[in-house]
Order: sequence, then structure tokens, then C-alpha cells
Amino acid sequence: MKYYSTNKQAPLASLQEAVLRGLAPDKGLYMPEHIKHLTKDYFEGIKQYTMPRLSYIVSHCFFGEDIETESLKKIVYDTLSFPIPVVKVEDNIYCLELFHGPTLAFKDVGARFMARLLEYFVRKNNMGKINVLVATSGDTGSAVANGFLGVDGIHVYVLYPKGKVSKIQESQFTTLGKNITALEVDGCFDDCQALVKQAFIDEDLNKHMRMTSANSINVARFLPQSFYYYNAYAEMKKLGKEKDLVVCVPSGNFGNLCAGLFAWKTGLPVKRFIAANNANDVFFQYLKTGEYNPQPSKQTLANAMDVGAPSNFARIYDLFGGSHEAITSLISGATYNDEQIKKAIKDCYEKNGYVLDPHGACGYLALKEGLKKGETGIFLETAHPAKFKEKVDAILGTDIEIPDRLQKFMKGKKVSVPMTKDFKDFKAFLMKQ
Repeated sequence: MKYYSTNKQAPLASLQEAVLRGLAPDKGLYMPEHIKHLTKDYFEGIKQYTMPRLSYIVSHCFFGEDIETESLKKIVYDTLSFPIPVVKVEDNIYCLELFHGPTLAFKDVGARFMARLLEYFVRKNNMGKINVLVATSGDTGSAVANGFLGVDGIHVYVLYPKGKVSKIQESQFTTLGKNITALEVDGCFDDCQALVKQAFIDEDLNKHMRMTSANSINVARFLPQSFYYYNAYAEMKKLGKEKDLVVCVPSGNFGNLCAGLFAWKTGLPVKRFIAANNANDVFFQYLKTGEYNPQPSKQTLANAMDVGAPSNFARIYDLFGGSHEAITSLISGATYNDEQIKKAIKDCYEKNGYVLDPHGACGYLALKEGLKKGETGIFLETAHPAKFKEKVDAILGTDIEIPDRLQKFMKGKKVSVPMTKDFKDFKAFLMKQ
């Protein structure tokens, strides 16, 4: 499989080249040259498979030409060593719980897969040290840091906005040590992401160190996230609820929705998607007007979605040939402010006894308002509500129990490096490493 850039100015790359570079030389995002279709038999029999098994079959569509069969199977099975259940919340509304992994967030899947794939390439080709740069607005940093923790030959630099992630999230990547370095940037998520992107195209840095990204700009991070869409379909098929299925994705940088769209392109029988935004509604406005106008990000209750210039818009645009009509025929949008998010959390708890995190609340609310007669909806609960304990407890008047895994992180000592949002300072830091 070859990978091309969304900017169409860079040469084709192999999977290994695309993963190691992260961003294409022309600043575009890599896309697989073609998307294979899964057979009708696969979808008819999908409910018989375990999640690792059905995902392993899917993985051949994207990675089977570039990784030995047994190695690919081990990567997939090791990645998916935890459950991803579908839970009924109320009539015709179900939740895909993506918080049962090591860091209790959906990004565990992509981060664990990428860590194992990168380790595979390092060992196979006897490469030297690889430096992974990752910008985070919350859960990406913890998932990537823990996915790569202790992996030989790889050092991870996590850039996060000072004061704009929850204390629990922060503890998950600032207390690890070993091959993980946390950089506390005096800015917003977009500033962190801009620093990472600039680093990849800086000639001096590229001569000094081998770098790649573990954000969803990397094909090895976002494509494996397609696995749990197939699992959701299999679970709904077991319930006889797979017809007229609507999937609602809380969206920030849009890697998660993009993965769902790739699954749809392989033949996954989803009727349509809803992209649920917080107040950062750039994509929602695009759906309405056909014009894409990135904006400075706004700080909200659903902080992991505080993205004003979503990188993966370029992939979605490319996937549909730039056709606004094609995009809007499959995807609708919704946007909610903090007060609406709070109300959704409270209403869902009072009506169903189900505790939402602020991001899942956007997905739940979009389904409540957007489902049509005869449709069944699944929204993605992207993180455990305990990761936003202070916010959720204040809304519900509860005392959410913190899982043991999170408590262990919180007992660690925070170690971070202060960093400005000026690239020259970030570059100077990396040049000393």
C-alpha cells in the first residue's frame, strides 16, 4: 500500500515512511492510495467474531500488504486486550464505551497500535532512536505516553496547554518519567499542534533527530480507531438493532470521525454520522455554508474537543473529493455550549442513571435531538467521567468513584518542562536533546 499527501505535492510513501514522517513533506496528511472493500459475508457473520478477530480481518484492508501476517495479528490482539462494550442508555440510544483501556480513553486503541507498529519497524530495520512528538488537549497525551512507556528506542515528548487539561489527565503523562517528557506550553492546544507541525518541516531539527507524530495526523494513530466501529456494528447486530444505524461522534481534531468514515468506505453498514461539537464549531459551520474557516480555539467544559483548526478536516475533504454535497449527504452536525452540556449530563443521569463525561454528553444530546423515526443511535463515550470528576460532580452533586488505575497516576509526582508557544524556544529545547 502506498500513501499520498492530501496536498498532492509530495511523493508517494510506504506505510513505514508515512508512519515515521507523520506529516508529509508538503505539510499534507497521508492517505492510503486505495481502500479495500470487505465482503458481504464478513458483515453477515460479524457477530460471531471476537473484537480482536474482527479487527484483525479489518486490519488487512489497511496494513496487510506491509506487515507480516503473524506480526500484524500480534499487534492487533495486543492492542485490543480490553473490552469495548455497547451499553443501552435509553430506547434506541446506545453508548459505545471507549474508556475501558489503560488510560480510560478512546485514544488507547490508536496509541497502543501505533506504539506496537513503530516498535515493529524499529526492530525490523535496526533503527536508531525515534522521537515521538504529540500535542494534546487532554486524552491523547496520556494514551500515547502510556502506550509508548518503556518502549526501547523511542522517546515521547507530550506538549500540552498549561492550565487547560484536567488534573487527572495531566497526572497521566507528567508522572511517568522514563522515556516520556511532558512540555507545559503557555498557550492553547492549537499552539501545541502548531509547534509539532513546525518541527516536522524544520531542516535543522530533521538533521538533528528522527521525529514522528502520534497525533491523529499519523495514519498509524487514526486508522486503528476504525476497529471499534465494526465492533459496535457487531454488538448491535447481536441485538437485532443494526438497521438504520446512526453513529454520533464527539469531535475535536476529527481523527475519530475520520476513522469511522474509512470504516464506512470499506462497506460498514452505517446509515449516517453525526459530528457533535462543543462551542468550537468550525466543522458545523462548514456543513452549513460549504466554507471552512478555522478559528482560534475556545476553552470549554469538553476540553478535549477544544480545537479551532481540526487537522483531519483535510482527510475528510479529500475522502469525498472535496464535494460538500457528498459530505453533507452522510454527515450532519451539532454544536453545544457549556450550559447545554451540563444540562445533558444532568438530564441523562436523572432519567437513565447513566453518568456521561462532557464529551459523550455532546454525542448523547445530538442523538436525542437528531434521531429520526425508525433509526437507532450509538454515541461514543470517549473517556471515563472520573477523568472530569470535579466538573461532573459539581453538575450532578455526586462523588464519582475514581478507578484504581487513575488513582495510581494521581499519587505520582508531576514533572514537566515549562515552554513558551514560540517555535524558536521549542526548537532550541529539542536541539539540546
